[in-house]
Amino acid sequence: MSECIELMQRTMIALSEGRVVLPLRSLLIMPQAIGMMGNMPGYLGEPECFGVKLVSLMPRNKPPQFSSHLGVVLLFECEHGQPVALVDAAAITAIRTAAASAMATRLLARHDATDLALLGAGEQAQSHLEAMLSVRKMRRVRVWGRDAAKAAAFAAAEGARHGISIETAITVQEAVRDAEIVCTLTKARDPILLGDWIAPGTHLNVVGSSVAAKAEIDTPAVLRSRFFVDCRNSTVNEAGEYLRALRANVITPEHILAEIGEVANGSKPGRRSANEVTLYKSLGVAPQDLAAAHYVLQQARARGVGQSVEF
Repeated sequence: MSECIELMQRTMIALSEGRVVLPLRSLLIMPQAIGMMGNMPGYLGEPECFGVKLVSLMPRNKPPQFSSHLGVVLLFECEHGQPVALVDAAAITAIRTAAASAMATRLLARHDATDLALLGAGEQAQSHLEAMLSVRKMRRVRVWGRDAAKAAAFAAAEGARHGISIETAITVQEAVRDAEIVCTLTKARDPILLGDWIAPGTHLNVVGSSVAAKAEIDTPAVLRSRFFVDCRNSTVNEAGEYLRALRANVITPEHILAEIGEVANGSKPGRRSANEVTLYKSLGVAPQDLAAAHYVLQQARARGVGQSVEF
């Protein structure tokens, strides 16, 4: 996780400085609510590579038996265009998503923020807990899930794994009360977190909704937040929370203050005061997958692991 956080910072700076090529993802939506397949191509300038993540999103999947995101990252080298790696997209997605949130938290959350609320008790909650612990020393962690038994199991297992005490909350409002860092990590179609419940000075990582039709937080929460994104073009096409607020005429396009890479390279300001609510809207972008897959390929070659196939 620590290596991936640094990798995501370099990657998001490259994105904001125009050293990537990033088409919008395309979605194949299957009939009768079977699920979706996402197609996420991209090019990365450093390390130079290109490729695509092909990932299925199946609503019936229940981790840990089946990840919510299953698929592959196919990586190509740029000299001859040869495919050089085929990497598990479930692991890549789980780690790089949380690492990007941690990078944003390191840049935007108050330095004294030590109270964490996780909304969701699945795979992303697991990876986000590890990521948040990598950038802040937490004195309190709470988790909420629609399934109370699942949230309790998460609290017990992850508390033991990290050597910390994790509380469970019955409601979202209870979970975020006085929280200083909040991560929304659910499959919610409509908002579960209301702006009125967010304490001054909170930092939000809004992660779970990645299509325009879904939103985890309500419009007042968007309105009261300093709004930062991974990619502007992705946000104006795919971010449900932003698009709902825009359609309601309560914000303008200028509500997007900066890409997180612009904060990371110092060209745009982040948090300005202790009482501000900051928000990082994570959609996930192909350069994150390519950078992570390239790193995995380098490590596999160095350690002599993996399988080699001649085409």
